[in-house]
Amino acid sequence: MTKDQKVVAIQEIKDLLQDAKVVYVADLDGLNAAKSSEFRRQAFKQNIKVKVVKNTLLQKAMEQIEGVDYSEMFQTFKGNSALMVSETANGPAKLIQGFRKKEEKPALKSAFVQETFYVGDENLNALANIKSREEMIGEIIGLLQSPIQRVVSALQNKPETVEAKAEEAAAPAVEETPAEAAPEAPAAESTEETPSAE
Repeated sequence: MTKDQKVVAIQEIKDLLQDAKVVYVADLDGLNAAKSSEFRRQAFKQNIKVKVVKNTLLQKAMEQIEGVDYSEMFQTFKGNSALMVSETANGPAKLIQGFRKKEEKPALKSAFVQETFYVGDENLNALANIKSREEMIGEIIGLLQSPIQRVVSALQNKPETVEAKAEEAAAPAVEETPAEAAPEAPAAESTEETPSAE
């Protein structure tokens, strides 16, 4: 690789990393061409960008990114490395887990998610269980709506109960008059008669 090619490759990696909130580095070594293509296809469907990179170029690109110190990840840059960038915190972890049901690889080398570093494949389950921003917002909205829904439900049920009790009280009086010829006024009269009967 010429010096110019390296500069271009580093710039491509930097473009991927710029403003990235979710960055994974995985080991795809051992996946044949077909399996590697299938992994990329699944990643594409889930809006996860995957790029096989040279470790030295990845490190140089990360060193040039302002605002994030990726140095904790550098120790894991050995062997074959694939950079994975996603909008969803747990997306790449779930993709790796799903793929590993049939294969030994990919393996997680390291990740930068929600401003925290995860080093080593043993963190894969923890990463897969991280809730996405959308899931967290949904839960928060659900929690906020829950008390409101209870209040609204209580308010809606209260008039119904009052109406139901009124209907129960009026029910014997209504039965006395035929249903077809029971306009509202006679029903009201019969209701008035009920207390005098008591």
